[in-house]
Amino acid sequence: MDDTASLTDRVSPIAAGAHVTAAAFLGPVGVLALGDGTVVRVEDQSEDRIPLHPDGAILVAAMVGKRLITGGDDGRIVALNADGTHEEIFREDGKWIDALAAREDGALAWSCGKQVFARDAQGRLKNFNAPSTVRGLAFAPKGYRLAIAHYNGASLWFPDTNAPPELLDWKGAHLDATFAPDGRFLVTSMQENALHGWRLSDKRDMRMSGYPAKTRSLSWSHDGRWLATSGAEACIVWPFKDKDGPMGKQPRECGVRRVKVSRVACHPKALAVAIGYEDGWILLCRMTDGAEILIRRTEAGTHDPITAFAWNRDGRRLLFGTGAGEAGLLEMPG
Repeated sequence: MDDTASLTDRVSPIAAGAHVTAAAFLGPVGVLALGDGTVVRVEDQSEDRIPLHPDGAILVAAMVGKRLITGGDDGRIVALNADGTHEEIFREDGKWIDALAAREDGALAWSCGKQVFARDAQGRLKNFNAPSTVRGLAFAPKGYRLAIAHYNGASLWFPDTNAPPELLDWKGAHLDATFAPDGRFLVTSMQENALHGWRLSDKRDMRMSGYPAKTRSLSWSHDGRWLATSGAEACIVWPFKDKDGPMGKQPRECGVRRVKVSRVACHPKALAVAIGYEDGWILLCRMTDGAEILIRRTEAGTHDPITAFAWNRDGRRLLFGTGAGEAGLLEMPG
């Protein structure tokens, strides 16, 4: 790869110092949520640290409105504002917060083992006991409806009604969950190195297989027509623009290397995807023709997977972090 296809000189390194669980932007402020319970705030080339979970690790995080919500193995859920102020919004000692989901209006959902909690924008709390331990949660794009991934399928729950959750069954352990932006499809990652999906209008199953490893990172393109995924030696991109979604179609491959992809993040305004690998490399790939730009290179033999990505709202900045506590901020050329 020649120098003309590189943005490595536009990356500012950040010494996170612990496993990076999640990355986010709160307006102009970049935030890294770490496995040692702290968050790093990055603004105007300065950094500060806040011990958000001083007695535990941050396991999960999600954006809700203009705040970052974190859940830890201390049983706490904490909301962080851009100015560094924060508040505890839930606590259950002795439990781990396994999954989080959030909506722009402030609604929030989380799980502890089999228990699922949903708090709407007015603060009303409901709970539901899933059939097994919950690993993935996702809010539907429209309506106050929650998808819950568990063993042997997923449940669709309307927290504001007394109706029982609707079960979408498929054998196996389901991990992460994501709705298509137009709400037509629900996709889950699975323990069995595959994705499973349902077309919600008729519950038709969609199986997306062929991965050599688990797929734990899913990202929709800005127009909602493509789903980028990790778990292979390339970013696998499934088509969802037609009424049948990916059924009967082959996926595209971007950023093919002899190293597995660990994290993906679609650009918020262009058909491009940031691809993070298990050796710490990062490529930016155009989905239409597979053109590549190098963002980060590591020495041969490195094993330090990219574990977190976040684009800012206009797609000019990319924040990333790794499992060993390295991180960086890319400023796109103007």
